[in-house]
Amino acid sequence: MILNRSTSKILRLPTFGIKYFSAQTKVDLKEMKKEQLANSSSFMMNIFRGKLVSKEVFPYPDVLHEEQKELIMSLASPFEKFFSEVNNAARNDENSSIDESVLDQLWELGAFGIQVPEEYGGLGLCNTQYGRLCEILGASDLGVGITIGAHQSIGYKGILLFGTQQQKDKYLSKLAAGKVYAAFALTEPSSGSDAGSIKTRAVKSEDGKHFILNGSKIWISNGGIAEVMTVFAQTEQVDSKTGEKKDKVTAFIVERSFGGVTSGPPEKKMGIKASNTTEVYFENVKVPVENVLGEEGEGFKVAMTILNNGRFGMGATLAGTMKFCIQKAVEHANNRVQFGNKIKEYGSIQEKLSQMTMLQYATESMAYAISQNMDRGSKEYHLEAAISKIFASESAWYVCDEAIQILGGMGYMKETGLERVLRDLRIFRIFEGTNDILRLFVSLTGIQYAASNLKLLQKAFKNPAANFGILSSEISKRVSSTIGFSVVDLTPFVAPELHTHAQKTAQCIEMFGKTVEELLLKYGKNIVHEQYILTRLSNAAIDIYLMVVTLSRSSRALQLNLPTALHEIKLTKAICMQASNRCTDNLRKSTAKSEVELFNILAEIAKEVNNSGGVNTTHVLTSS
Repeated sequence: MILNRSTSKILRLPTFGIKYFSAQTKVDLKEMKKEQLANSSSFMMNIFRGKLVSKEVFPYPDVLHEEQKELIMSLASPFEKFFSEVNNAARNDENSSIDESVLDQLWELGAFGIQVPEEYGGLGLCNTQYGRLCEILGASDLGVGITIGAHQSIGYKGILLFGTQQQKDKYLSKLAAGKVYAAFALTEPSSGSDAGSIKTRAVKSEDGKHFILNGSKIWISNGGIAEVMTVFAQTEQVDSKTGEKKDKVTAFIVERSFGGVTSGPPEKKMGIKASNTTEVYFENVKVPVENVLGEEGEGFKVAMTILNNGRFGMGATLAGTMKFCIQKAVEHANNRVQFGNKIKEYGSIQEKLSQMTMLQYATESMAYAISQNMDRGSKEYHLEAAISKIFASESAWYVCDEAIQILGGMGYMKETGLERVLRDLRIFRIFEGTNDILRLFVSLTGIQYAASNLKLLQKAFKNPAANFGILSSEISKRVSSTIGFSVVDLTPFVAPELHTHAQKTAQCIEMFGKTVEELLLKYGKNIVHEQYILTRLSNAAIDIYLMVVTLSRSSRALQLNLPTALHEIKLTKAICMQASNRCTDNLRKSTAKSEVELFNILAEIAKEVNNSGGVNTTHVLTSS
C-alpha cells in the first residue's frame, strides 16, 4: 500500500495560501502555474520529491562562447585597475561617502549600465558576465558594490524585466550612462519581512490619468541620490467577475522631479557606510498611469522577480570578498613565525584555510551555475538563487572572521582592512531577504511542490487503469528504495574519482524526499507552523545543492584537464564528506521525537524570556 487514508489531510490541501516572503519579497504560492507544479525543471524543486532532474546541474553549465569570454576578460582588467589604483575603500568608509570623481569614473567604465543593451548606452552583458564584475566589486569595496547594485540589480531592473517599450526608451539611456541614479523602494517602518503590511498608497485620480502616491519607505539604498525609483504601493483593485474591491500592491516608476518626493538624512550604519541609505517620503506625488510597472495589482510579482533575478549576483560578489579574505590570511600564514615555525605549518591554521577555501569554491560554483542557467533561458531558479544568497552571506561572514583570527591582533586593526569587510558583510544576511525567512521560503515552496505530487497520486489511485504509467513508476521507485536499491544515481555524471561522494549525495537526495513525505503525512497543512523543522529541512537542501554543484564543477575541471582539476577534486571530496553528514543529521532531526521534545522546550524558554523582558534566571549571588 503506497498511500493510506492519512494522506488525505495533505492531498485535499488547497495550495498553501500563506505568503512567504523575504525582506523585500513576497511569494504567493497560489500564483504558481499548474504546469510548474506538475513538472518543474528545477533541480532543487525536484529533490523535495526525492527525484533527480539533472538538466540544470549536470554537466556544469558552460554557456559563454569564446567571444563573450574574451569580452568579459577585457572589461575585467580596467575594473580591477580602477579599484586598485583609483578607488580607496578605507577612505569611502571613513567619509561615509564616495567621492564624486570616483563615481564619475565608474560611470565612464559603464559600471552603472552593465546589463543594459548597448542601444541604450549600456554594456549589454549577460548574467554570467555581470557576475564576473560583481566578483571584482566584492573583492574591492562592498560599499561601492551596494551603490552600483542598488542602482541596477534592483533599482531599475524592473524596467528591464517588465518595462514597456516606451518606459525603456524614456529611462534606460539616462540610467545606464546619464549619471541618473535609481533605487528600489519597498520596505517601510511597519513592514520588514511582512511586505504585505505596507501602508504606502496610490489612489487613481478622477480623470484616470494619474495615481496620487502617499507614504514613506525606510532603509532605501541610494534613497538620497536616486532620481528614479521603483516604488511599491497599495492600490484598490476591483475583481472583474465579482465586483469585489481589494487592496493589492502595484509597482510604479517614480521620478523625484514629479514633486513631493523627499529624503531623510543618510543613516548611520554598522557597515557599507559608503553607500547612501535614507528614508524616502512621498506626499501627494502625481505618478502618470503610464508609469505603472507591469500590471496593476501585480506589484509583488514584480518585486519577487526583480529580487530573484538579482540574487545570484550576491553569490558572485561574496565569492570575490572571500577570495580577498583568503589572500590576506594566506599572506600572513606564509610569513608569520611562532614557536619556531611559520604558522602555515600548524594543523589548526591549515584546517581554517582549507575550510575557508571550500566555502569560497562552493559559493562561486553556486553563483555561476545559476547565472549560466539563467543565460540559457531557465525561468525556475528561485530556490537555487535563495540558497545561493543564504549560503554565500553566511560563508563570507565565516571566512572573514576566520581570516581575522589567523591574522590575530593585526586582523583586528583598521589598516589591514578586514574589520571593515566584516562590518560590511553583516548586512548581507539581512537585506534582500533575511536568511531566516528565505529558509522558510525554500522549504515551504519545495514542500508545496511535493504535496502536488501526492495529490496527483491520490487522483491516479481513483482510476488505476487510466493511470497505469504513473502508478507503476511510483511503485517501482518505492519498492526499489525499500529493498535497498538506489533510485537516484549521480555516478554517470561525475568523474570516477568522485563516485563514492556522488553516492553519498544520492543517498541524501533519497532520504530528503522520504523525509518531506513523512513530514507532510504527519503535519499536513500545519507544517507551516513547524519552523524548527522547516529550518533544518532547508539546511539539508542547501547542503545537497552545494554537493551537487561542486561535484559537477570539479568533474568538468577534470574533463577539461584544467591545471587546478586535482585541487578542485580534493575540495569537492571534503565538501561532500562534511555536507552529507550535516544533511543526514538535519533530516534525522526533522523527524526524531527527541528533537520535537527539544523544540518544545526551546519554545517554552523563549516565551518565558519574552514575558520577563530579557534574561529570566535568578542571579547566583541572590540567596532568595
